[in-house]
Amino acid sequence: MTVRSYFLPRSLPEAIGLLETHGPELLVMAGGTVAMPLINDGISLPGAVMGLRRAGLDTLEVAGGTLRIGAAATLTQLLAQPAVPMLREAARNTASWSIRNMGTVGGNLFTPPPGGDVAVALLALDAGVTLAGPRGERVLPLADFFTGFLSNQLAADELLVEIQVPIRSDPTLFIKFGRKHANTPAVVTVAMRLEWDGNVVADARIALGAVGPHPIRAREAERLVVGTSLSADTIAVAAAAAAQGCEPFTDAIATEWYRRRMTGLFVSRALEQLAQGAEGEGR
Repeated sequence: MTVRSYFLPRSLPEAIGLLETHGPELLVMAGGTVAMPLINDGISLPGAVMGLRRAGLDTLEVAGGTLRIGAAATLTQLLAQPAVPMLREAARNTASWSIRNMGTVGGNLFTPPPGGDVAVALLALDAGVTLAGPRGERVLPLADFFTGFLSNQLAADELLVEIQVPIRSDPTLFIKFGRKHANTPAVVTVAMRLEWDGNVVADARIALGAVGPHPIRAREAERLVVGTSLSADTIAVAAAAAAQGCEPFTDAIATEWYRRRMTGLFVSRALEQLAQGAEGEGR
């Protein structure tokens, strides 16, 4: 292990000051569930590490119709909040209880695919992220935060400090398909939110995980379902568009072909379930 210095700031200003002082050489982590295995295996060799556990970034609160999640809040904390059910489902399907006790919501945004299940749900929920640095704070839609594989809009002297999730009553659905029933990497993750106007879809969010360089929106599939009543033909066309538009990869879990095939299948299943739910509610 190469770590010579470990910092544990007690406030956000102190954390930003340490980051400004030490620059990109400083490895920032919260739960350590991603960083520590890389350090232990000699893949990551930081000389200095900063932990955010005591920086005051672990709160969850509802304010003004928004669930505000501190970046260092754990996945276990997310399980206990009642405001956004899909986030509870996403947290429940992420890793094991021991990892959920340590892993953080903010850290999940930096987890390489096929991980990052909570990030997929956040994307479907139109979450925003607050980034803070020496020049102050800025807020971005999560959809604009990701820029590529393990790359994002975070500047070298900034920290992710909070995630904001609008609290809505729209129907949502979260499906994670893996090789096992629990504690499994995803072959594909589908998070979906539909806004209805009578029996017509007024707006749609379809987010996918494990089939791209980061959690992605199936924008063409979204476009195809908006303005429709989700007939069988519409669902089939939208599912095919989602499968065609994703960017799957081959790894030890699944081949590129299989991930693409399962994307179409589970987008179709999710749309069918939400359409049946809408019929049941008399929309």
